[in-house]
This record gives sequence, structure tokens and C-alpha cells, in this order.
Amino acid sequence: MLTTTQVSELRPASSFPAATPAAGVHRQAKLWSNLKEVCDLLRIPAAVSNDEFHFQHVQFKAGQRIHTIGQPFDMLYVVYSGFLKTVMIDEFGNEQVLGFPMKGDMFGIDGIHGKAYTTETVALTNCDVILVPFRIFSSLGRTYPDLESAIYAVVSRELLREQAMISHLGSLSAEARVARFLVYLSERFTEMGYSGKQFNLRMTRHEIGNYLGLTLETVSRTLSAFNAIGLISVDQRAIVIHDLHTLKTMRRLTPAHVRAKAEAAKAAQRAAAQQAASSAPTA
Repeated sequence: MLTTTQVSELRPASSFPAATPAAGVHRQAKLWSNLKEVCDLLRIPAAVSNDEFHFQHVQFKAGQRIHTIGQPFDMLYVVYSGFLKTVMIDEFGNEQVLGFPMKGDMFGIDGIHGKAYTTETVALTNCDVILVPFRIFSSLGRTYPDLESAIYAVVSRELLREQAMISHLGSLSAEARVARFLVYLSERFTEMGYSGKQFNLRMTRHEIGNYLGLTLETVSRTLSAFNAIGLISVDQRAIVIHDLHTLKTMRRLTPAHVRAKAEAAKAAQRAAAQQAASSAPTA
């Protein structure tokens, strides 16, 4: 596993060291991002326009841990590409999924308070992650007050996202939780410049259920129900959204037996109409 002490922190553009990949980590062609590129990725204004400061990229394979619980905190992370999950693990080894960082997200902020990470983050796909040494970012923030405010805004954004999900878990039905999750993914893919109507789930149904406080069976059954009534099309991990508005406003699905009865009635009406049309006299 790569620890934050195995990589260079931040270097001026004129003093790049030779790339020496850590064990198990493979680098992409892009090795560095300047401060403006990092700020653009985080969707905050860049107070510094020069290219003096550069932050290192590291690529992780699916299944690798970026940081672990209890590891000393010295680094924030920004997702350049790929999908991850952040989890908390209790004393019995039970895993609770807290979020799914993706492009433009910052993670590792849980380590700021106690100077050690209280969660761990695992790559769900091959990922390119930008390493942002906290002391360097803090120093830049003190030098450029506007940048410091923007950094706090990013941290606040991540916390608000977690609070919104906690609120959903306490107040929404199982169907509404799954619907909101699909809406969330749709909006995030749109932000990243991809299709918000057609995408692949990068996490398993078990991980989705863990995140939403539902069982794997409930998630699978709900997705199948959405597919049956035409809100989405689902094929394994491939999702096509047909009715985003209904997903956004859903409170609870009509019970399955009521839906089945309604579908049977519609089918009977269609059959009767076809029979009447076929038996009508022709001129």
C-alpha cells in the first residue's frame, strides 16, 4: 500500500524529481497538476495564476487503499479520474460506506481534526488521484485569503453532501432512497461532462445498499421495479434513465400487487381494443 510518506509533496516546476513509482502503483502520463488545474478540478477560483507549484498524481488499481484508518494525517486527495468508496469500519470489522468520491471530489478531510484518518478510501476502479499536502495547502491559504475561503467551501461542500444523505436515510422510503441515489449519480455524471441519462454503476448493489441503509435484495428489487414501470432501463450495471423528474420527486412506489393489477387491466383493455378492431366490418 502506498503511504503519503512515499511520495514527493509539492515541487516547483523547475525541480521535478525523476519518477520512482512506489510498489504496486503505476503512473499515468500526467504526473503533475499545477495549482490552477487543481482549483479548476475542485470548481473553485484559483488565486494563483502562475505555474510555480505542482501537485503529484498517483494511479491506484481497483481494490487498492489510498489511506487507511489510523494512518497519520498529512495529505488531502483530489480525484482526477476514476471512482472510489470511503468507508468506516467498526471494532467488529463491519463496513459502513460513507460516500463514493469521483472526479472533482476531495477526500481525506476526516483526518484534519485528530491528525489521523478515521476512515479508509478504496479504489472501485483504476483511479488517478492528486496528492495535496495539507500543510502546503494551508500555507497557500494563509498567503491567499480568497483561496483559503474557497478551500473551506470545498470542505463544507463535502460535509453538506454527507448530511443530505443522512437526512434521506432517516426520512425517505427505500424506493425514494434508491431514486435519489440515481438522481445524484445522474447530476454528478452531468457535472463531469458525461451523459446523465446513460451510465454504468461503478459500485455493487451491496455497496449501494450499505450506503443507503438497505439490503442488497431491496436495492435489486427496487431497480427491477423502476425498470418494470419504465422509469429506467437496467442491465446488470448499465443504467438508462427515462424519467428523471419522477425519480426526483418519488416518495413511495405503489405496492407491487396493485401495479400488477393495473398492468393486467391495461393489457385486457389493449386486447379488447385489438379484438374490436379486427372484428369491425370493412367497407
